[in-house]
Amino acid sequence: MQLKIDRFRNGDGLRVLDLFSGCGGLSLGFRKAGCEIIGNVELDQEAARSHALNFHKGHKLFEQYAKSRNIEDTSPADLFRDLEITGPIDQQIDIIIGGPPCQAFTRIGRAKLREINGDAQAFLNDSRSQLYRRYLEYVRVLRPMAILMENVPDMLNYGGTNIAEFVCHDLEQYGYHCKYTLLNTAFFGLPQMRERMFLIAVHNTFQGEISFPAPTRYIELPRGYNGSRNVALKHIDLNNPGHFEALQLDANLPAPVSAEEALSDLPIIMEHLTSKMKRGIKKLNTDRAYLLSDPANNYQHLMRNWPGYQASTGVTANVTRILPRDYQIFRIMEPGDQYPQAIERAERLLAAKLLEMNITADNDPEVHKQIRKSIIPPYDVGKFPNKWRKMESNQPARTLMAHLGKDCYSHIHYDSDQARTITVREAARLQSFPDGFEFSGAMNAAFRQIGNAVPPLMAEKLADKIINLIRTGIPCQIPNFQMM
Repeated sequence: MQLKIDRFRNGDGLRVLDLFSGCGGLSLGFRKAGCEIIGNVELDQEAARSHALNFHKGHKLFEQYAKSRNIEDTSPADLFRDLEITGPIDQQIDIIIGGPPCQAFTRIGRAKLREINGDAQAFLNDSRSQLYRRYLEYVRVLRPMAILMENVPDMLNYGGTNIAEFVCHDLEQYGYHCKYTLLNTAFFGLPQMRERMFLIAVHNTFQGEISFPAPTRYIELPRGYNGSRNVALKHIDLNNPGHFEALQLDANLPAPVSAEEALSDLPIIMEHLTSKMKRGIKKLNTDRAYLLSDPANNYQHLMRNWPGYQASTGVTANVTRILPRDYQIFRIMEPGDQYPQAIERAERLLAAKLLEMNITADNDPEVHKQIRKSIIPPYDVGKFPNKWRKMESNQPARTLMAHLGKDCYSHIHYDSDQARTITVREAARLQSFPDGFEFSGAMNAAFRQIGNAVPPLMAEKLADKIINLIRTGIPCQIPNFQMM
């Protein structure tokens, strides 16, 4: 630990290793806070390449950085050998960050496993739920000064078990003190309502209490978010919370950053309403001019001028899905409308079309069926009430999910004239990825990477707290703590 502290005192940036890194949301926040991203482990090939493009472009070992790795088969020694990191293995990394896969913890993921296996408890046997142990093994071997772990709130109630408390218990055996909490990005100046669990641990060498960023904005969250939070916290006694720290909110803070504030300077996309936009692989490298020559607010300014990721006069990744059946429905949906309202509006469109053509199910059943199919989406309203949603311009967007890689109906653009779902660049903006950030792969892969990511701006705020705790917590004498 002494060597790491000496490096830090001498002005070196803290060295960060990102596990389950995705395309690099956490890495980007920590880099902005002044850290050096030493390496990462990521299974998804396109996400791993995106990480390399943004943190190691031009490096002689670029292809090694861009390599996908399964953490179950990759030890710290394997990784360091690939990246030519030499020296004592436990002296190389100052901070470990990462978010073990959340699919096994989410209630949506559990429902899918139940549907596949016919077993209500199938999720408990999902091997992905144990990958946090690989994260902890890296901590045990590498002995970082601090760690940050991110996951969905349901990690606090995984079949009645609070996995975060297990993590804290193991970390205490390794010589760390830790806390965790639930943070919603809308409270911190991001244009998205995204609730996640964050766990910070700091080695016992460092003095001082762990704390989390203070909210800078306030919003009354929709009922569903409060319901999910209550389920996650069901087994936590707030009078005796263990390692959990509750977030303190102030209703007098400014309103959150809205979707329109985040997106209003980006290009207007209308080609999908004509024959100009064709189906097929959507490439991300075409540059397009900003709608506004100058940013309209501080958030847009940051997205254009993020250090090291500045955009020029335009942005790439302005691609969206081709959904010709649904454009007329998008246009007449009201902000906040979800799938049941979309179907109601589609039925009105159908009735008007049938009346115009003088077609009924009785006088021409085959044509009636074809027209209905061309207008009405086929999904069951009872099973998929949240499948569609039109964003409100004056509110933050709802949570972006990895499912964006399959469809974007959960984020229909608030601009009725454009009548479309969001683009890759708009999704990146809502996640606080700067306009100069590159995504490897085509449209679907980029959407998936964005939905899986930790918002970089949230990561920076957490990085600042960790770095300050290390800076102010260094003791005059360094005790000789032994790791188990």
